[in-house]
Amino acid sequence: MSNTAAGYYVPHGTKWPILGSIALTLIVAGFASSLPTHNADGNFGGAGVYFMYSGFAVLTVMLFGWFGTVIRESESGAFNNQVDRSFRWGMGWFIFSEVMFFAAFFGVLLYARQWSVPWLGGAGNNAMTNALLWPGYEGMWPTNGPGEVGGEFEAMPAWGVPAMNTLILLSSGVTVTIAHWGLKQNNRPKLIMGLGATVVLGFLFLFFQGSEYIEAYHELNLRLDSGIYGTTFFMLTGFHGMHVTLGAIMLTVVFFRCLKGHFTPDHHFGFEAVSWYWHFVDVVWLGLFIFVYWLV
Repeated sequence: MSNTAAGYYVPHGTKWPILGSIALTLIVAGFASSLPTHNADGNFGGAGVYFMYSGFAVLTVMLFGWFGTVIRESESGAFNNQVDRSFRWGMGWFIFSEVMFFAAFFGVLLYARQWSVPWLGGAGNNAMTNALLWPGYEGMWPTNGPGEVGGEFEAMPAWGVPAMNTLILLSSGVTVTIAHWGLKQNNRPKLIMGLGATVVLGFLFLFFQGSEYIEAYHELNLRLDSGIYGTTFFMLTGFHGMHVTLGAIMLTVVFFRCLKGHFTPDHHFGFEAVSWYWHFVDVVWLGLFIFVYWLV
């Protein structure tokens, strides 16, 4: 079907969605059954781990198969202008849902810092709450709560790895924009160099975040169970890291497609969708750096 065809492309029957559902079910069920509360050994592990790994294997197969199917459909000219518009609306709503997802976690952080913790410390008209429930507790942030859940810890400093990761991620936003300009100008070397640099910077960010987590656990005693601070810190940075991982994988796929000569100045929604997603990841990280690291 040509790009100017009037009809709307309807995909044929496919096995990939049900395969993805099976994979996600295996991952979630395997992970849940491997947790200490559900595992007879009292440690993370057991038979559930094998189900979880099997789920990741099935998910990998599904991603390769589904990506390949969509790429072949796109390169064959099956997607016309109307399909392209629907893709753009769909990606726009998807990114909006991701904004709401992170807004919920930022809302939790705001509520804990501005209201919940100060109330427990007796701020405002809550002196009796402090005197009756937690006498002597001072509602200061960061905190693991009046019960000192997880023991003593140190907050992650902002001006080390987090500041460097901020520079890396902002630089990747510049390089992916340069790549986009190269694509619109039909400058393939500029496109490939900019996109290649973005892929490298994305995985470099993940490497440093992994080293940051190692430091948090082994040197700062900052863990997921370190009260409200540890929970919000790892939930926000961890989910963001998952999004960076997904974005870096998509950028890698697009990079290899560019090497094969895919995309033209007038037909490159696959590239644009990934670049939109990557800019979203950049903006979320700026919020994380300011509210999770800097304003501690």
